[in-house]
Amino acid sequence: MYTRSASALLLFITILTSCQSKSRYVHNEGMIFGTIYHLSYESPQGEDLHEGVKAELDHFNQSLSTYDPNSVISKVNSNRDTVLDRYFTTVFKKAEKVSEITDGAFDITVAPMVNVWGFGFKNKENVTEALIDSLKALVGYQKVKLIDGKIVKEHPNTMLDCSAIAKGYGVDVVAAYLRGQGCKNYMVEIGGEVVTRGVNPKGESWNIGISTPDENSFFKEQQMQAIVGLSNKALATSGNYRNFYVEDGKKYAHTIDPHTGYPVQHSLLSTTVLADSCMTADAFATAFMVLGLDKSIEIASQVPEIEVYFIYADEDGKYRSYFSEGFKSLIKEEFNVQQ
Repeated sequence: MYTRSASALLLFITILTSCQSKSRYVHNEGMIFGTIYHLSYESPQGEDLHEGVKAELDHFNQSLSTYDPNSVISKVNSNRDTVLDRYFTTVFKKAEKVSEITDGAFDITVAPMVNVWGFGFKNKENVTEALIDSLKALVGYQKVKLIDGKIVKEHPNTMLDCSAIAKGYGVDVVAAYLRGQGCKNYMVEIGGEVVTRGVNPKGESWNIGISTPDENSFFKEQQMQAIVGLSNKALATSGNYRNFYVEDGKKYAHTIDPHTGYPVQHSLLSTTVLADSCMTADAFATAFMVLGLDKSIEIASQVPEIEVYFIYADEDGKYRSYFSEGFKSLIKEEFNVQQ
């Protein structure tokens, strides 16, 4: 009897150990939305889930890519009949909500203004005050509505560009896919927008870096301004220090104020937003880059679902940081900034 019990117990332990050993961390990377993505996840059965992730991203791209003439958003922009899928409607509703909260600082109809300054999917035009005034008739989130499953525009030439929120939502979509495959520990990053769950391979919270707002960062090793420990949250960062050009001695950054039609000019260099969804974080990070430091702090304090970390330049050009109370506990280390 003792021998049988011992044998049964040994068999049970062997089977249990065998099942547990299938789990492993897998790392993938690729290209989407013109940027690089990185995935790290504990696969319950040890499988590489990259093909499934790529399929999800392909479907997503077919909905929200303005570079694909047959995507859902391209058909909406050209006033062709199309069925609005869940990707488009989810992004549109979130964009509308954030636009209302930020008084239009976040606006997915700003594409014509972005394009004339050379930051969209068209070449830069000769920008004049008259041209900007003419574009104001096309821009404004209130001028486009989602009614009974269809997009209704006040002006047929109004265009939508969800690039300021789509990357974040893409991160959420991949994270949802991984959860659906039974993953409890993962990190999904697309172009700097991040969602994490559980722990990293060391059994610790995921270490996420916030970049130094250095306009020369493309030409040298990336420097970190802060390291945060992230688990079960999303993080998105927006900044003007990478996408800009200089013309006639003046710097033009890619963040366009929808109200004025001109690139923003203020001391806020980088906005990082913490939220439950990366789509939410992405949209608010963009809006805050439009609003500037003081107004962003004011609005952020009124939105309980987010926490923020801002980097700005003082009068002497030195980096300073502001962070909300809820963000403070996440910061593991800061470099070369003053509060």
